[in-house]
Amino acid sequence: QVQLVESGGGLVQAGGSLRLSCAASGRTYSRYVMGWFRQAPGKEREFVAAITWNGSGTRYADSVKGRFTISRDVAKNTVNLQLNRLKPEDTAAYYCAANSAQTLAEQRESYNYWGRGTQVTVSS
Repeated sequence: QVQLVESGGGLVQAGGSLRLSCAASGRTYSRYVMGWFRQAPGKEREFVAAITWNGSGTRYADSVKGRFTISRDVAKNTVNLQLNRLKPEDTAAYYCAANSAQTLAEQRESYNYWGRGTQVTVSS
């Protein structure tokens, strides 16, 4: 079992930055692929970024490539998402997820564990 808790969301102006964190616990967490997804009101949850268990591999959605950076600290059991050059269309609830299959998957169905989310609101 893996427990995930997100933090760091908030209200920011367009062009600004935020840093999201996901605190993880559980016996096998350190070997999981970790991902970030987001869901805007009235829209489906979509993939944002994912990182391998040792940080050697990452994947990003085209919409955030070059602006967002995913990283993890295995020793601290955290996964971070740095959000730069934010746009109003980045407004959403952001969710941390764990993938025991160890693939940099973009599909929601590939992730076994989910946090409750943290809200990011970008004003224009």
